[in-house]
Amino acid sequence: MKKIFFVLLSLALVTQGLAQIEKFTKAMTATITKMDSAKTADDMLAASAAFERIADAEKNQWLPYYYASLSQVIYAFMKNDMSNNDAYAGKAEQLLNKADGLQPNNSEISCVKSMIATLRMLVNPQQRWQQYGAIVQQELDNAKKQDPSNPRPYYLQGQNLRNTPEQFGGGCNSAKPVLEEARKKFEAFKPASNIAPNWGKDQVEKTMASCK
Repeated sequence: MKKIFFVLLSLALVTQGLAQIEKFTKAMTATITKMDSAKTADDMLAASAAFERIADAEKNQWLPYYYASLSQVIYAFMKNDMSNNDAYAGKAEQLLNKADGLQPNNSEISCVKSMIATLRMLVNPQQRWQQYGAIVQQELDNAKKQDPSNPRPYYLQGQNLRNTPEQFGGGCNSAKPVLEEARKKFEAFKPASNIAPNWGKDQVEKTMASCK
């Protein structure tokens, strides 16, 4: 009788666990779609808040914190309000630190760290380049080492070069080889799951098109 009880209990726990995973995946899929279809900065901020709510409910999952941070960063770039960049970066950093604690030495997290450093640098590029420019490059280097197949650090590096004046080593001629490498890696890249990071391919094409 005890064996039957424990078998039934185990089945109930497995069923409950599968239902929870399905609920989590469904919520994440819907919110990723919301982020991908965001048309305005406010839409992106709403996606970030939605990811944060999922993260607060699933405290052992790193992806909701990662996406909450990423969409916060994209919101800041869309908002283009340099006077508030430090506040936006601080919020994104707070979320990303939680993801980092759950999934250390992760290439995708390092990419967002580089984006946060870019946000802070843009407040005053002349004064902040030496400090934050080094962090941007270091985190992109980390991302490449942590996952050599990840195309996103190459995309971000190429985009940064595209937006850097030629007299400082940037411009299209410097960006193109890096963007080409990103394009090749996107062609071969396979995300770990349906909710794993898989963004950037369209942005590579747009950035390359701007150089023609």
